[in-house]
Amino acid sequence: MINVALAGTWHVHFEGYAKAVESSPICKITALWDNDLINGPKQAENFKCDFVKDYDELLKRDDVDAVMVCTSTDLHHDVIKKAAEAGKHIFTEKVLCFTEEDALDVAKAVKENGVKFCISFPWRSRGDFLWIKDAVDSGLIGEVNYCRMRNAHNGTIAGWLPDTFYDPKTCGGGAMMDLGAHSMYFLNWIMGEPVKATSAFTNVRVKSVEDNAVTVLTYKNGAIGVSETGFVASNNPFELEIVGDKGTILAGGFMNKVCYNIGDGWIFPNTHRDLPKPIEMWIDGIENNTPIPYGIDDAVALSKTMEMAYKNRLT
Repeated sequence: MINVALAGTWHVHFEGYAKAVESSPICKITALWDNDLINGPKQAENFKCDFVKDYDELLKRDDVDAVMVCTSTDLHHDVIKKAAEAGKHIFTEKVLCFTEEDALDVAKAVKENGVKFCISFPWRSRGDFLWIKDAVDSGLIGEVNYCRMRNAHNGTIAGWLPDTFYDPKTCGGGAMMDLGAHSMYFLNWIMGEPVKATSAFTNVRVKSVEDNAVTVLTYKNGAIGVSETGFVASNNPFELEIVGDKGTILAGGFMNKVCYNIGDGWIFPNTHRDLPKPIEMWIDGIENNTPIPYGIDDAVALSKTMEMAYKNRLT
């Protein structure tokens, strides 16, 4: 049995992750810490576990093997590093930290203490994206020179995104830091790490953080990557375009399908099956020592790319 502590209830995906842990036959939620002294005890009652006011005390408990981190992002560095130093396995929401320096500091603690670490990169578990990754790596469309991903929603316009996601201190940014993280880690996965970034971040409905955003990335081989996101897009389908010197792969759009063209017209392939969700892979990694695809190096790469995007904004 894996005894899991819940660290923070801030993130919008907290309940989903906590329920996934709760429903696992090999996991037990034993304790919850939160700096929110209203919601923390309430959620501890919901998940029938102890509420612990002091995070350091939670980490000393014998009935805590692993920590699921859903604090605000500004707390990630200290919360995750302490968990690693205490020998606790770690699952966390993206992004890891606001800066590469802080991310590398966390990574050092994770590696030195040999704990199982997983960051939530759910798009890399999707069967359609797994097929695309294999197709690109196999050279189906030749050498890739352009990749654009647009992923936006209407969270601000429709009013369902919580106000806490507009706090620049706790979030470190707005639409790009949150929703745009998916595009960023996907681009890293497909294209490798960029060498430069330039961003255009604007404020359509929210003044504290960007709610409309584009980052253009460049790579050593001359390729270009584009990450587009926002909280103010209605009825706007996800879109992915990957261009190589032999052909093109498209995904999403109003048809929500993957297709490619290498000179014989558009072909709609049978894509792969989905992998388990990241949190399920984390649990399996702890229990059976299986590899976790979304590890600490991937987490550091995302923080590095995101820091570049925010440092180089058009004004």
